[in-house]
Amino acid sequence: MAAPSPTLRRALGRWDLTAIGVNQVIGGAVFLMPSQIAAQIGNWSPLAFLAAGVASLLVALCFAEVGSRFERTGGPYLYARAAFGRLAAFEIGWMQWFTRATSQAAIVNGIAVALAFYWPAMREPRGRVLLIAGLTISLAVINVIGIRESAWFVEALTVGKLVPLAVFIAAGAFFIDWKRLAPLPPVTLGQAGAAGLLLIFTYGGFDVISVPAGEARDPRRDVPFAFVTTIAAVTLVMTLGQIVTMTTLADVARSTTPMADAAMAFLGPLGALMIGIGSVVSMTGNNAGQVLTGSRMLFALAEHGELPRFFGRIHPVHRTPANAIWFTSAAALALALSGSFVWMAAASAVARLVTYTGVSAATLVLRRPRYLGQVQPAAFVIPWGPAIPVLATLGSVAVLAGASRQQLLVGASALAAGALLFAVNDRSGRRR
Repeated sequence: MAAPSPTLRRALGRWDLTAIGVNQVIGGAVFLMPSQIAAQIGNWSPLAFLAAGVASLLVALCFAEVGSRFERTGGPYLYARAAFGRLAAFEIGWMQWFTRATSQAAIVNGIAVALAFYWPAMREPRGRVLLIAGLTISLAVINVIGIRESAWFVEALTVGKLVPLAVFIAAGAFFIDWKRLAPLPPVTLGQAGAAGLLLIFTYGGFDVISVPAGEARDPRRDVPFAFVTTIAAVTLVMTLGQIVTMTTLADVARSTTPMADAAMAFLGPLGALMIGIGSVVSMTGNNAGQVLTGSRMLFALAEHGELPRFFGRIHPVHRTPANAIWFTSAAALALALSGSFVWMAAASAVARLVTYTGVSAATLVLRRPRYLGQVQPAAFVIPWGPAIPVLATLGSVAVLAGASRQQLLVGASALAAGALLFAVNDRSGRRR
């Protein structure tokens, strides 16, 4: 009698999923965005961070409801497959993986740049290559070893990034000069749109919470908890961080390292060093999460026959999608060393908004009576009927309409590549 095939290990709890979400949202951008948002909308930026948090919560509630119907790995891909069919689902799954791989490449380069400030060897090509390759391979190994070990590593780095931010906010509260938040300047539609896209990028990443649901102990209950808790936590941290930065640092819009400069202003060199180390820890944690969630999306596509079975194989000992982990890491490493991630990064905002729109719309579709028996009943239901899913869908479409020509062009190219990949694999699958 043949031995049963290995399955993914269900080891994640609600706080593990929450840590994955917080870790993915709070990356390197949180330390840099205060100046870029301020450059667009000035003193409106703290309110904009709060408003973006509320808008993200609307989308997260949609993820929470539809996610409470599923127990397998795949997250948004599964939801779109049930609501809209294979092609739409593949596009969302492909864009999710594409964003994870390109983001990982961009962030590991950011780590090299940040370390070069303190470690001159990182400015040399050899040092940069060794760091990027060593970190990428190390994160892949940790992910292959086990989901429990991966979660512990992510959680440790999440705490490591939140502590400096908490110190920054708590200490900065004693130095706040509220007069610096007045007056509120006039803002054009173009400036508001640009700020909105930057905020979508800053708050992006929470959509991966449900991707490893196939490794969660009670995903139908824990996934909704993790979505809501993640958005509440990151909105609080980022809004307060923006307030402290804006009210303790003069001319925020001109700073390239706003939080570090603000920390220097009221905590001195040690404060700036704390924020610098925090940003490196934050980016490293974010990269660890990219490997974890990106590989699971690749695994989900293969598990449903949309990619070769090679990507869906589970390690017989560690019970992790080892092939998907190594391929995702290899793709990110190639992009990082070649520098080709730069133009691809323009598609990240479009990719996220495509996912947000698809899941918000799927929330309404899967409520229809015709889906009874096809998907499980929701363990969490958004209040006020269709109001929140409709607002989330319209809001995502509105922000997508404000994307730049380059973002739309690169995003459309990524979608076209996904459609071609789907067609090729579908044809080869029929032959098999």
